[in-house]
Amino acid sequence: METKTLSVPGASLHYEVRGAGPVLLLICGGVYDAAAFAPLAQELADRYTVVTYDRRGNSRSRLDGAPGPQAIEEHGDDAYRVLAAVGVSGAAPAYVFGNSSGAIIGLELAARHPELVRVLVAHEPPLFELLPEREHWRDVMREVEAAYRDGGSAAAGQVLGAALGMSGAPSGDEGEDRVPGGAEAPPELDPQTAAMLARFAANNEFFLEFEVPPFARYVPDGHALKSGSTRVVPAAGAASEGEPPARAAHAVGALLGVPVATFPGDHGGFGLETALFARRLDDVLRAA
Repeated sequence: METKTLSVPGASLHYEVRGAGPVLLLICGGVYDAAAFAPLAQELADRYTVVTYDRRGNSRSRLDGAPGPQAIEEHGDDAYRVLAAVGVSGAAPAYVFGNSSGAIIGLELAARHPELVRVLVAHEPPLFELLPEREHWRDVMREVEAAYRDGGSAAAGQVLGAALGMSGAPSGDEGEDRVPGGAEAPPELDPQTAAMLARFAANNEFFLEFEVPPFARYVPDGHALKSGSTRVVPAAGAASEGEPPARAAHAVGALLGVPVATFPGDHGGFGLETALFARRLDDVLRAA
């Protein structure tokens, strides 16, 4: 694995490159960073050049100035710059997989730079504005913001977690003691896992204050996605039926007129069912 740093407007991005073959960019969501995708990347590195990175403001991707509300458009530009840094071009576009808010970033990337994205798998993007109860989610986000102001990340995380009612996705402070995919962390941590979970706990503050509310208000550009050259595959976990991000994946499918792919597990299936998840992702990416 190669570890590199990329300077982008307003931040320095930590990114990692493994394997050989066509480029596959994995975009994480929530409080996760590149380390959360390491097992999945290892499963795929015999077929792809797998690129992972820490989103700006998270873990090892430091902001140049004071933190503030995050824009999906800026994060999409970061993903574009990472692809350019590893040599992706219109002559050799990349495969992209995004989970949760990483899937929203992937949709922005594909809408603005379709020439660089051959296939995008958007796994359970929490696009609440596409759901019929969007007014409810607008109220929830206002409650999250108020809870953060009054009680910090613990209070905001409780509001968000209760609203989502999900089984397999760390949301807010509940992610601090879990490994990717939602499993409980073992009682005896190796140094690498301990460092990863410490980063996730620190990311939690940034996530709840600066990412959750603005990301929840994002609406993908359906016209650009439908008219672009990227094959967009919305995806939902087999165990996620009825949960808001899974329903949002189906809303993306309806928006674009494309089928939704079913993946093993739930919102965090890439962490708990990694080998099966990797095989399914490979099949979906290579499908005609």
